[in-house]
Amino acid sequence: MRLLGAMAAILLGMSAWAQAQITIQLNWKPEPQFGGFYSAQVNGDYKAQGLDVSVEPGGAGLPTVQMVAAGRVPFGIVSGDELVIARSKGLDIVALFAVYQTNPQGIMTRASRGFKDIGDVFGQKGILAMQKGLPYALYLEKKYGFDNVDIVPSPFGDLTAYRTRENYAMQCFVTSEPLAAKKIGIEPKTFLIADAGYNPYTTVLVTRGDYLKSHDAEVKKVVAAVAKGWRSYVDNPSTTNEFMRTLNSSMDAETYKASADAQKPLIETDETKTNGLGVMTKERWKSLIDQLAGLKVIDKTVEPESCFVDLRPKP
Repeated sequence: MRLLGAMAAILLGMSAWAQAQITIQLNWKPEPQFGGFYSAQVNGDYKAQGLDVSVEPGGAGLPTVQMVAAGRVPFGIVSGDELVIARSKGLDIVALFAVYQTNPQGIMTRASRGFKDIGDVFGQKGILAMQKGLPYALYLEKKYGFDNVDIVPSPFGDLTAYRTRENYAMQCFVTSEPLAAKKIGIEPKTFLIADAGYNPYTTVLVTRGDYLKSHDAEVKKVVAAVAKGWRSYVDNPSTTNEFMRTLNSSMDAETYKASADAQKPLIETDETKTNGLGVMTKERWKSLIDQLAGLKVIDKTVEPESCFVDLRPKP
């Protein structure tokens, strides 16, 4: 009986170990930009792979790259340029799945100003709220110059100044702040920074290189579940939106839907229709690396093929 009891305890321990919780650390709050990660939770895609996955919300300034690199979490969400910068500093961070094929970062101004393209924002006198020093800001400064705009700190979604100042423009996600501007009755005009030529993959699922090597089967299962979750969310986000609202009620149901609709063409492109959601290419990574080197954001060579692996299930 003691032997049977010991064996049962061992088996129970093995089961608990097999179901150890895996964390995916987001870099912002639960919103449609992360819908597929939550959809995989809502629809049981992680469990179907034998995984117990916790999707953890983030916030402004959360060092997701460093958290993954230090082993505090096995998986995290970062931007493509963050990954390249990390690798240039010797951090072995590897991309597994790129949600946004077109970067949703943009500049939002008032439609009443009559701007036709993003260059107009920098060609006329005004105020621009943005995080100066970030790679995309350096790119815009190099391409257009900041002589005509007064750069002030980003309000991180707060529209107080946008509401009260006609000549005020601000950094935004085109799936977020422009929707909020319309709700307060101010028609926005939004310009994608990608259209200016800077288009890193965004909302990228990453892990550490050594974790990938030692947990290869687990990582493949996570990627499979994430791919299924994103396919489900892009096709029908409503159920997952309802779930995310229980985690983040600052966004109403109408805005959740509008945001999911707005991001769909940024996620599902001609490339993904051919090669599947989450696809990444060596050419895209090389282009980004060259841009960051040209901006002097990185000073060490990064090999594009080292930045990512494709573990997505084959159709």
